[in-house]
Amino acid sequence: MANERSSIINIGGVEHELLLTTKATKEIAGRYGGLENLGDKLMSSDNFEQALGEIIWLITLLANQSILIYNIKNKAAPKDLLTEEEVEILTTPHDLTEYKSAITEALFKGTQRNVESETDSKNATVE
Repeated sequence: MANERSSIINIGGVEHELLLTTKATKEIAGRYGGLENLGDKLMSSDNFEQALGEIIWLITLLANQSILIYNIKNKAAPKDLLTEEEVEILTTPHDLTEYKSAITEALFKGTQRNVESETDSKNATVE
């Protein structure tokens, strides 16, 4: 999944794949009203503690998607999900600012549409 649908960050010396899934999209919609409101909410947080909390929540959500997929495919040896507390303890505020571009990349890749033109122009009009 790496690269085509996700971005990679390092938390506490361990690489984590940030991935936007339908499940994550539903959770973001429930919290913010939709992906389109996410940026506004993160940028308009009135207090620093709240802004950090929102970024940590989002990192945890996106990083856990790849773990959930792994657990579905490897039921005999599931991995533990990250917690917000682990992300808080294993990161610095500087790390979080660097993760913003990885979050943006994961969201962009998760919502990207590949549009292909039809080679048969059966719907084209001839003038």
